[in-house]
Amino acid sequence: LSAVRLAASHAACDILGLEVFDEDDLYENLDWLCENQGRIEDRLFKQMYPDNRPMLYLYDVTSSYLEGTENELGAFGYNRDGKKGKRQIVIGLLCNDLGQPLSIEVFKGNTKDTKTFGNQIRKVADRFGGGEVAFVGDRGMIKSQQIEDLKDFHYITAITKPQIKTLLSEGVIQMSLFDQPLAEVETDDDIRYILRRNPIRAEEICKTRQEKLAAIRRRLQQQNQYLADHPRAQVEVALRKVHTYCKTLKVSNWVSVSASDQERTLSIDIDQDSLAEIQKLDGCYVIKTDLSSEQADKETVHARYKDLALVEQAFRTSKTVELEMRPIHVRLESRTRGHAFVVMLAYRIAQELATRWRDVDKTVQEAINDLTTLCVTQIKAKGRPLCSRVPKPRNDIAKLLKLAQVRLPDVISCKGTRVATRRKLPERRVNKSKKRT
Repeated sequence: LSAVRLAASHAACDILGLEVFDEDDLYENLDWLCENQGRIEDRLFKQMYPDNRPMLYLYDVTSSYLEGTENELGAFGYNRDGKKGKRQIVIGLLCNDLGQPLSIEVFKGNTKDTKTFGNQIRKVADRFGGGEVAFVGDRGMIKSQQIEDLKDFHYITAITKPQIKTLLSEGVIQMSLFDQPLAEVETDDDIRYILRRNPIRAEEICKTRQEKLAAIRRRLQQQNQYLADHPRAQVEVALRKVHTYCKTLKVSNWVSVSASDQERTLSIDIDQDSLAEIQKLDGCYVIKTDLSSEQADKETVHARYKDLALVEQAFRTSKTVELEMRPIHVRLESRTRGHAFVVMLAYRIAQELATRWRDVDKTVQEAINDLTTLCVTQIKAKGRPLCSRVPKPRNDIAKLLKLAQVRLPDVISCKGTRVATRRKLPERRVNKSKKRT
């Protein structure tokens, strides 16, 4: 609906040579995009890689919440948007090593991250891949089953904190290795572990932990004050509230709270041994790969894993007001997939514009906002539109157009096509207002 309103205020039909359309036509277009997505992705891939195929693929997963309850792919699951009580879809994005999207796929909202990975293996094997290919996935994405499914492909991933502790207890790695800028351990079965401690991240974790402890002390002081002011208040209730707060902050493994019935006060105790054990791994992470050192040294493996931030950037941009992946209002599976594909294509365009406008002191969105100020002058004869004259753009807009390699015509034929929505919004608003009164 908003796309139709946008087209009504722009010369979309005249420039693109379209006939009149409404939101129903756009819904049908989403169906068409879903049906032809694979063919379009393949063509874009071949255009990007006419000869040599990429040797590295970045893959990550996110979720996007839905408006309404009737979406065919909607389901309750692990929500990364923090939207409680909303159904969602799961979205997997496959990119090259530069973070340029190659393919996007939509799954049901309750699909686990690991369950989406097999589709990407088949996609690369059947459509994109060739030669020595390596997948890069975040921790928890590439597990034992996924590694087995990779077969002739390689992988780069990170392991979880419990897995790091297991390697430490088994003597595969040692804590002293984290003191090096970048350490490496290779096992007998040709698995390599790249170890690093990020001092900045370690400091952030320590600061957050201290802030949580200070918040618990304040909450405990409030409860003690309440018990002192209300003689009939139950100590057990106050203790339960603080315990719940500790669980919410996830500090129960090193913070304990106890109560004294005689003095009617709560006290806090810090398990220094548990805290010291937890602090040991602050800022530490371990990357796992089956690539040999001849194929990629430890610096390359580390750099490629950090490239996953490019996929995260794509998700952030796609979910913001610039591209508006969310919220999703469509209902049918095909239109949900088409909607996600449109956002991926828009992000590809935004990336290309960012590259071409890299020497301009503007964001892509700011530059596009400037371009929207360019208006045409409509020429009429006897009340009927004949054509639209394109004025000479301002210097800053002319520079943007030149860098984008876009040449404006002097005149645009005017078809007189009027784009309008079929939704009778004023009438619906009046009816809704009457119901309220």
